[in-house]
Amino acid sequence: MVADIETILHKDDTGMEVQTPYAVGLLVVLPEKEVDKADIMTFYSEDLLYKAIYSSFKDRSEKILYEMVKRIDVVATTQYKTAKSIYFHNLSRFDGIILLKHLICHHPYYSIQPLIRNHRIYEIKVYKKMQQEVNEKMVDKKGVLLFSFKDSLNLLPGKLATLAQSLCPDLGAKYDFDHEQLKTVEDISLREEELREYLKQDVLLLGGVLKKAQEIILNIYNVNINTVLTISSLAMRIFRIQYYDASSFPIHIPNVNEDQFIRKGYYGGHVDVYKPRGENLYYYDVNSLYPYVMQEYPMPDGKPYWNGDLRKKDLDTLYGFIEAYVKCPDSIKKPFLPYREKVNGSLIFPTGYFVGVYYSEELKYARDLGYTIYPLRGYLFKKTESPFKTFVNDLYNSRLEAKKDGNEGMSYVYKILMNSLYGRFGINPKMTITEICNQDCYNQLVRKDTFINGDKLYEDTYVANLKKDLSTDSWDPPKNAAVQLAAAITACARIHMYPYIAREDCYYTDTDSIVLGNPLSDDMVSSSVLGKLKLEDQIAWGLFLAPKTYCYTTIDGKDVLKHKGAAKHFVDIDWYENQYANRKNEKSVPYSTPFGVDWNQLRIVKKTSHLAMNVDIGTKRNVVYSENNVWLETTPFKVENLKDCSNQDLRYIIKKIQHEKDKEDETTNTSSTTPTDGKKETESSNVDDSTSSPTSSSTTIDDRTSTNAPYSTVENPRSGNDSDEDGYASDRNERSDSRSGNDSNNHNSNERSGRQQRDRSKNCSFRWQWQLLW
Repeated sequence: MVADIETILHKDDTGMEVQTPYAVGLLVVLPEKEVDKADIMTFYSEDLLYKAIYSSFKDRSEKILYEMVKRIDVVATTQYKTAKSIYFHNLSRFDGIILLKHLICHHPYYSIQPLIRNHRIYEIKVYKKMQQEVNEKMVDKKGVLLFSFKDSLNLLPGKLATLAQSLCPDLGAKYDFDHEQLKTVEDISLREEELREYLKQDVLLLGGVLKKAQEIILNIYNVNINTVLTISSLAMRIFRIQYYDASSFPIHIPNVNEDQFIRKGYYGGHVDVYKPRGENLYYYDVNSLYPYVMQEYPMPDGKPYWNGDLRKKDLDTLYGFIEAYVKCPDSIKKPFLPYREKVNGSLIFPTGYFVGVYYSEELKYARDLGYTIYPLRGYLFKKTESPFKTFVNDLYNSRLEAKKDGNEGMSYVYKILMNSLYGRFGINPKMTITEICNQDCYNQLVRKDTFINGDKLYEDTYVANLKKDLSTDSWDPPKNAAVQLAAAITACARIHMYPYIAREDCYYTDTDSIVLGNPLSDDMVSSSVLGKLKLEDQIAWGLFLAPKTYCYTTIDGKDVLKHKGAAKHFVDIDWYENQYANRKNEKSVPYSTPFGVDWNQLRIVKKTSHLAMNVDIGTKRNVVYSENNVWLETTPFKVENLKDCSNQDLRYIIKKIQHEKDKEDETTNTSSTTPTDGKKETESSNVDDSTSSPTSSSTTIDDRTSTNAPYSTVENPRSGNDSDEDGYASDRNERSDSRSGNDSNNHNSNERSGRQQRDRSKNCSFRWQWQLLW
């Protein structure tokens, strides 16, 4: 079944303007029958029958919802017992919120079980309520499942109008209607015929979209879309049934320690501004970047083993996720390795030195670029040809065939499946969950540290929002959550993109796209070859202010404006120009949205506020200005941070650096052949460093995060067991290589216990050595 709810802003008893239903549509979609507008059932609040019985609009609104639910009950339990899924397009953030509150408040004979994660309703299951005696008390229990409400937007992402055009164009287009014209209940009554037709067309299109998608996926893959909730789950189901061979590539679901460590090396895409303004530019996109990586690059296979001491290992012999000391020279103007700032979680690409967890292949790539890499410890995997090769090949080639044949519906399905598999592996165990519970349960939840907020909803029913961290609460990860695959895929994607980013003429990059000052050679460009770049736009001029915030005009005169958040509705070309001319140009505009969600009361309300329109430029790179205060370019931040290192790691890093400096000095001394050369060398070394600084006399840098004291960040490091010359316990080396299976669960606790011993005098010594080395 498919359904839709139409609403109007109406003041409730508190004076708050709340989205209140005035019409509901329902259609039973059968596999053997074409969808027909004549079969759509509608319930309209201003129907004469309802108005004759209920004088209040609020009562009429609840009545039409009640009638729809009762009709669904009859269809699902008596007429079509297999039709137990009812889809709304945007149940997660609209229809489901209204529907959930109605079910709780007006259907006491149902047991309601919603699945709500990160303020998104994925499903509302409706059970027959049963009562059972427990400890001489009658307790409500859920009985048989009657039906469930689901979100077609999670299953088929995209606007309904676009989906209908691709999958069922024969049903016509989505109707246009300006909902702001509906100011009063009287307007609904006067325009009943028009509004009913608008509702019916929406329901018809949603029925046609889901029917066609079900036919395609069932015929090709023998998978029923009703058995999954999201497109990533559907892609995973198809992959496992049709393509996956567990014997040749066992996908390991990490335990809590493995997940926590590897997830530190899961960074996502690269988004940066390098040059803010340009003319005659070229905007390129990679053809399916993540699927290309999944097809071409080897992947981490099977169960990893923990190695707590990789100091004497050759990086080229390692494969997996490695915690390493990293130093990026100042000469690299567009650094490659990411670094996540702990204060605000921002992902930057800095020069300097730090310790982080990275995929081994990006460490090798960084080393070849000029980075210094010292592996410390990590989880090591078997390196195996990607298990996704056939999956990606089949779907990509099938999509090309469908496009060639003009079959937009098939092309859409292939594309969305191919691009959705990756995300399933990287599901984060940290989330916000919403619980619907009674007062006794609510009182217990309020006492927990994870409690965020909540409120009484209705009689003995409460809403509670809580933080959930599966990695610390109880390790029960989602099925197929293999973060090592997601981290490897995104890391290889950054490797694939870096040669384009590193070009002098790169102005802007965002994950799978780049803006260049010159065209790419023909052998790099294709609109159909996986992994190659296609030319999206030729730009006459453009402004790139911040990640996801830019504008440009194409050579055809088309203006393209991109801005994240609600402010996108208020920006124009002049706004971008003003922000470029003065980055501190602050502007605030009144902002009102009729779709603000109140999760504590399960309602959608009108919210009014003031919206700051300025862009925080320079949060990821330093901004460089000319003498005339014109923004010229950006330069990388410099991170100098080892304060989270143990004394053991610091001692080893210092020793390695000293060894490298000794080798360099030895080479320098050997090459010095005459006193004259030595004199010249000495004179050269006394030249003011400012001459080689990226900031010349004609520019200034707005440097917001870099530091000039590399050793200052090493204060108060954790000290550890000092029983061998490199600071590692003598028996740890013997244990590290043999750790596997359940032993890996204990590596964090072993290291913590070792760090509890302190040696203050040596601590000071390490900092002094570090100061001398730098």
